[in-house]
Amino acid sequence: MKKKRRLLVPLLLMLLLINCDKRVKESNGSLNRLANASSPYLQEHADNPVDWYEWGSEALEKARAENKPLIISIGYSSCHWCHVMEEESFMDTAVARIMNQNFVAIKIDREERPDIDQIYLEAAQLISGNSGWPLNAFALPDGKPFYAATYFPKQQWTTILQQVSEAYKKQYNSVTKQAAELTRTLQEDVARNFKAADGISDSELYSKLFSKWQSDFDFDMGGLKGSQKFPLPVVWEFLLQFNFLTGKKEALQMVTTTLTQMGKGGLYDHIGGGFSRYCTDSNWRVPHFEKMLYDNAQLVSLYSHAYQVTKNPEYAEIVDETLLFIKNELTSAEGGFYASINADSEGEEGKFYVWTKKEITQALDQKATALVTDFYHVTDSGNWEGGKNILFTTLTRNEFATAKSLSKEAFDKALSQTKNQLRALRNKRVRPSTDKKILLSWNAMMLKGYLDAFFAFGNDGYLEIALKNARFIEQNMIRANGQLWRSYNGGKPGTEAFLDDYALLARAYIKLYEATFDIHWLDQARSMASYAVDHFRDKQSGLFFYTSDLSENLIARKMELTDNVMPSSNSVMAEVLYLLGEYYLESTYIDMSHGMLNSIASNLESNGPFFANWATILGMITSKPYEVAIVGKEASSKSKQVQRHYLPTAIFLGGDDENLPLLKNKRVKGRTIVYVCRNKICKAPQEDVEKALEELLASKIIAL
Repeated sequence: MKKKRRLLVPLLLMLLLINCDKRVKESNGSLNRLANASSPYLQEHADNPVDWYEWGSEALEKARAENKPLIISIGYSSCHWCHVMEEESFMDTAVARIMNQNFVAIKIDREERPDIDQIYLEAAQLISGNSGWPLNAFALPDGKPFYAATYFPKQQWTTILQQVSEAYKKQYNSVTKQAAELTRTLQEDVARNFKAADGISDSELYSKLFSKWQSDFDFDMGGLKGSQKFPLPVVWEFLLQFNFLTGKKEALQMVTTTLTQMGKGGLYDHIGGGFSRYCTDSNWRVPHFEKMLYDNAQLVSLYSHAYQVTKNPEYAEIVDETLLFIKNELTSAEGGFYASINADSEGEEGKFYVWTKKEITQALDQKATALVTDFYHVTDSGNWEGGKNILFTTLTRNEFATAKSLSKEAFDKALSQTKNQLRALRNKRVRPSTDKKILLSWNAMMLKGYLDAFFAFGNDGYLEIALKNARFIEQNMIRANGQLWRSYNGGKPGTEAFLDDYALLARAYIKLYEATFDIHWLDQARSMASYAVDHFRDKQSGLFFYTSDLSENLIARKMELTDNVMPSSNSVMAEVLYLLGEYYLESTYIDMSHGMLNSIASNLESNGPFFANWATILGMITSKPYEVAIVGKEASSKSKQVQRHYLPTAIFLGGDDENLPLLKNKRVKGRTIVYVCRNKICKAPQEDVEKALEELLASKIIAL
């Protein structure tokens, strides 16, 4: 992909520090219009003295009528620096006065409106080379940005407000010229930066991806090289598949190193389960403490798959503890999953999660204290800020028990007891706030996470929770005309859905079909894909826009193509189309998927891990996947036995009805038969599950 040029804004680059009034919180208790917002993040700003608007015609018309620039301030509920900027600036009446007099201020929850966030995030990247949240963009009344950046301390924020206001009034032509240039860049057709490559069905491209990407891998500590560490599950999912197809042991070693180090580090909550968003160091020890549903959903899938391959019991424990955390802390009574948990409590990042040695000593007896402080590297002076300790390990439980001449069973029992005691003590603290909005795409990933755990561990309770979530979505977030809602909060849906919502829910429902053989879920997935093709697909490039052709007309219509902390919506859509094409024998869908992969194939080598989900789809298509049809009264139980194994390039279908093309003429009265097929040609039918598995696992498909 071409690297976009950086745009400079000379009139806004120099920031002069000035003295501002001390913070004065509005004392009359009045709330602004965000009190009625659907987003909990926006509601948190309802007591700000800033005259906030939600994005919409009211704000834009006011800006046009009064000829004022827009401040478009974007964040999310669990964002630490978003809260810092609110406390420092947006709660300050002197700062608010400048904003209210000279601007129309719009507050946006990036999780509800990622379409808007994409535009202004890219603007910030173009201007300064940096982006993130809180994101603060300045724009003309029509929404065209002329400056955008991230967090500002109060003095700098006050200065830039004054400078922007002055420039807008006195250098209007320069400002509008900058906005026009920036907007033209934002409107560039991203698809034209992708050159189609021939021969994607050839295994040559796939087989060399590991060697091309390995310079990005940290083989010692896991993850990608860098001063910060993000989980990036799509990368390790690809390497698991790559190992399966090629037998490349180094690929599996890279995965297990990453998963083991993440599980030992501070990224993982050793007391309460679940993972934080990322670590600010290269050793997985110092987390940014917010917990996001999408991270935990994907990591449940990843650890479940890794367990299927390795049978590592510590991976199983991480899945179990994480799903217990999800059940207890991020699940609504109706079966939806909440978005996130804040990093901050009582105005301090991580306060809920960190410990002084004194707190542990007072909570536990002497023997338990010695054990837990040694295992988790707790010291008197602390291993983090202010004498506090983040719990992390450098040894696995087996390694630690051996080093201390303890039996594994005795150590596991003692550790479990101390964790229960510390959890009970921690639960008495002021808990970080939960963002209780329910986001469709993130729920779809968590639904799939529960299903992947069900396949790996055979726990029927996981399937029950998945089904409850699927029914909740169907009842509350799928409309009669096929459209989806993106968000749900306070008993009602909110924002209309985007491409990731359609793609990820369709993928999750396909997985639910594989778990239940209930054709209803597969038909639902097909309906979503059909709607997306009709309303999101760009016929010229064959790729999909992030927004529907029925959506609000913003200044740019973007495409999401690169995989990152979540798989890109286009790569998931390509996967969905391919799978549905196989299930329903719809060659049009398969051709669409091939065309999409063709468009980005040349980037797989050069852009490495940021096309990891695309690479996984390439592996599926290149390997010519198995179709595993299990037909008869015992189809569900036999399917459960087969799918306990890691089989990333097989699709499963079956039941007691011949309701799909690939099931026709396969039912044998009184018997349950397993058919292992490839390219619609089946091997000898088997009643013995183990024999069918031997056929599935008999040989590797792609040679290096």
